[in-house]
Amino acid sequence: MQSKLHALTFALILGGLSGVAALAQSGEVAFKGLRAGAGLPVEITANQLDVSQKDETAIFTGDVVAIQGEMRLSSQKLVVEYVKGDKTKIDTLHATGNVFLATSTEAAEAESALYTLTSGMLELTGNVLLTQATGTISGQKMVIDLNTGIGRMDGRVKTVLQPGAASTP
Repeated sequence: MQSKLHALTFALILGGLSGVAALAQSGEVAFKGLRAGAGLPVEITANQLDVSQKDETAIFTGDVVAIQGEMRLSSQKLVVEYVKGDKTKIDTLHATGNVFLATSTEAAEAESALYTLTSGMLELTGNVLLTQATGTISGQKMVIDLNTGIGRMDGRVKTVLQPGAASTP
């Protein structure tokens, strides 16, 4: 089981909130450096682990902390679903309950995070707040495409833009 956990390559959920640029008026957010930490070992700690061979899932509960490189994810519950018929490949990771993602330069909070490795998509939902050195952006849903490095925030988006502040798309 431990080797399977180390096989978790959820670069986006742990490494994907690096380099947020200024918010465009359309509500799109540009990202760069989304693959930071990919391939590095993943350390997961939790109060409890339940594994279901039948459902092909591993469920971590209680003060879950997952660390990969300099990326950190914490939540109350993390459900790992394997690709049907192949327990060596991860399909999705679903974190719920006080979800917090952090790097050395950015942080994101949400009620839920769903990362689908097979499509490269990350979706944060419920009171999403993204913070970086140049400011914050909040909304109800943020979807990030790992393949393109583009994200979108929806649901009464709020940000503060600094006149004259340099942005790095």
